[in-house]
Amino acid sequence: MRTSDGPRFLKGHGTQNDFVILPDPDGELKLTDSRVQALCDRQRGLGADGVLRVVRAGALEDAPESVPSDVWFMDYRNADGSIAEMCGNGVRVFAHYLVQSGLAAPGEIAVGTRAGVRPVVTHPDGRVTVEMGPATLFGESATKVGETGFDGVAVDVGNPHLACVTDADLDSLDLKVQPPFDETVFPNGVNVEFVRRTGPERVRMRVHERGVGETRSCGTGTVAATVAALRADGLTTGRRTVDVLGGTVEVEVTGSTSTLTGPAELVASGHLDAEWWAHA
Repeated sequence: MRTSDGPRFLKGHGTQNDFVILPDPDGELKLTDSRVQALCDRQRGLGADGVLRVVRAGALEDAPESVPSDVWFMDYRNADGSIAEMCGNGVRVFAHYLVQSGLAAPGEIAVGTRAGVRPVVTHPDGRVTVEMGPATLFGESATKVGETGFDGVAVDVGNPHLACVTDADLDSLDLKVQPPFDETVFPNGVNVEFVRRTGPERVRMRVHERGVGETRSCGTGTVAATVAALRADGLTTGRRTVDVLGGTVEVEVTGSTSTLTGPAELVASGHLDAEWWAHA
C-alpha cells in the first residue's frame, strides 16, 4: 500500500440499493457521522445509500450481547451517519463480500447485526437468502404525500416501517422529502413504503428510507410491504414477489420468521485517499 493510500473500500449493491463496504476486522477505523456523509455523497464522495463496516462483533462496544464476539458484524450506517438496526439488502451484500473475500465459505453464514444474528445462505447463482426474523405488526398509522393521505400498518422488521397498500399511481408520488409520520408511534423515525398489487402474489413498492431519502430498494421494506399486502388480502403468512425500482426480490412470511431472497453484486474496490479521509 502506498503511503498516500487510506482505508480500503469496496462498492456493492443489492437491487441497486448501494453501499460502501469498509473492511475493518479489528474496529480500528474512526467512523464518524461526517465521514459517512462524505463517503455517501454522490458529488464529493463515492456515493451510496449507506456504509457497511465489516468488523468482528467483539471489536464493537455497542454490539448486542446476543451476538458472539467472533461473528462478522455488519456495522451499518445510513447516508446521514445515523446507525440503523438492520438492512436486508445490506446483509446480502455483506455476506456476498465475506464469501468473495474468503472470510466465509459459501453456503450458510451467520451475520451479526444490531437486530441480532441473521442466518444467511449464499447461492451459486449470486442470489442471497437472509432470514430476517419475525416481522411484527404493532399498530396502524397514516402519512401524506402532497395533499394525498395514505393509511398504513406499522411493521417492525428489526427497524420500523409504515407500509401503505394503495391503488394510487406510484410513479406520481414525490418522495424527495420524508413523508410525515406520527412520532408517538415512530419515536425513532420510520421507513415509509407505498405498495400496489400488480398481479397474483406480486406487488410493486417505492420507499423513503429514514436518514437516506428515496432509495431504489429497501430489503426490510420489502418484508414490511409483503406483510401489509398479505394483511390486505386477509392473510398472515405467504409469499410475494416484490418489484422495486432497482429490481426484484422474493419474500416469504411464516408464522415465526421471514426470509428475503435477491441478488448481490460487488462492482469496485480500491483505497480512499489518505488526505481525503483525514479531512472528511
